[in-house]
Amino acid sequence: MTLRLVVTELSKNFDSFLALAPASFGLNAGEITILSGPNGSGKTTLLSCLSGLIRPSSGTVSVDGFDLYRDEVEVRRRMVFVPDVPRFYLELTAWEHLRFIAMANNALQGFDQRGEILLRKLGLWEVRDLFPHHFSRGMRLKLGLALALIRPFEVLLLDEPTSALDIEGVGLLISELRNYREQGAAILLSTHDPNLIDQLGDRNLVIHNGVIEAE
Repeated sequence: MTLRLVVTELSKNFDSFLALAPASFGLNAGEITILSGPNGSGKTTLLSCLSGLIRPSSGTVSVDGFDLYRDEVEVRRRMVFVPDVPRFYLELTAWEHLRFIAMANNALQGFDQRGEILLRKLGLWEVRDLFPHHFSRGMRLKLGLALALIRPFEVLLLDEPTSALDIEGVGLLISELRNYREQGAAILLSTHDPNLIDQLGDRNLVIHNGVIEAE
């Protein structure tokens, strides 16, 4: 299998607190890896380090051979992260957010059709001209997913993607992730949802007190 993302001795300390013990693993193309563990175990810290939102205390992250910090532009072209609480611009509507992300990633070809299909799938088409701060938490999470899926990527990181989704939204997410797996994406998602673990997990990482205990 082709390794898309490689993590080597990645760790994170907050002063004297070890939030993430040194960890090394890889994500393969065409594979979904489930990251599980109790609340406070270090899942979000790990994903934040992998995505570059916070800088690790040690170790490296690379995507397709490009280092996250030495070659950040190249990594950003290949990797996308959806946090459990997506943040949006106050000045842009949902549709304007989608177009902005597509434009920033050279993905405007066929945008109007792709964008409509995506928002209809997610149940956001009728509210595309509203500002996200008017949305419920579940709708904001769906918009965060739409912003990720409207652009090309090789690595997809998801933090608790079903935490605010209804049953229909979870079913749609499972279907979409299977499609991207078939297209060769490497996907890492943190979840407590046994439905996702059973239906999607090709591999499992278990983290407890900042230590990845099993793979």
